[in-house]
Amino acid sequence: MVKSKDTTTEAQILNAAKSIFQRKGMIGARMQEIADEAGINKAMLHYYYRSKQLLFEAVFKKAFLLLAPQLNEVMNSDDKICEKIKGFTHNYISFVIKHPYLPNFIIQELNRNPEFIQKLMTEKHFPSIDKFRNQVNEKVAEGILRPIKAEQLFINILALSIFPFIAKHLLKSIINTNETEYKQLLEERKTEVADFIINAIKI
Repeated sequence: MVKSKDTTTEAQILNAAKSIFQRKGMIGARMQEIADEAGINKAMLHYYYRSKQLLFEAVFKKAFLLLAPQLNEVMNSDDKICEKIKGFTHNYISFVIKHPYLPNFIIQELNRNPEFIQKLMTEKHFPSIDKFRNQVNEKVAEGILRPIKAEQLFINILALSIFPFIAKHLLKSIINTNETEYKQLLEERKTEVADFIINAIKI
């Protein structure tokens, strides 16, 4: 008889894996550590996930699918461009504050395993900027926005939102701030990034 998988045990494994990955990263994490954190033996862990790679992908996918629908809703809503920028930066930064391990995970994983993004692209809620692109092109043509490609604008929004998380330790040293102060800076970026970009593109 084939043994069925218990959803409670699987949730414990994913939560434990997220905790270990957050502390040690993909490379430093060990399956035994994850099993210990989940309160199960290593054999049970391997029954649910045969490899650390599969476990990582499950943790990443679960977190990604929490964020993707939100971003898709913002980018494809009927809101004006400025409201979309505000909505995107607020939602994205708020999400990454709750999942601070994700940005470096994403970069490391896509550099090591670029095929992984192809799996994500098949997901129903994978973000699309088609409507955003059309709106930007329309407002540029109307003279409301400075000439800019929608792709460049989207990259600017994403880069300004994600960099403080990727370069956290470097930035903390350069600006000579402690953890509490840095967390406050990240909270402020929910609006700072949007205001900076909007002021840069509006005529």
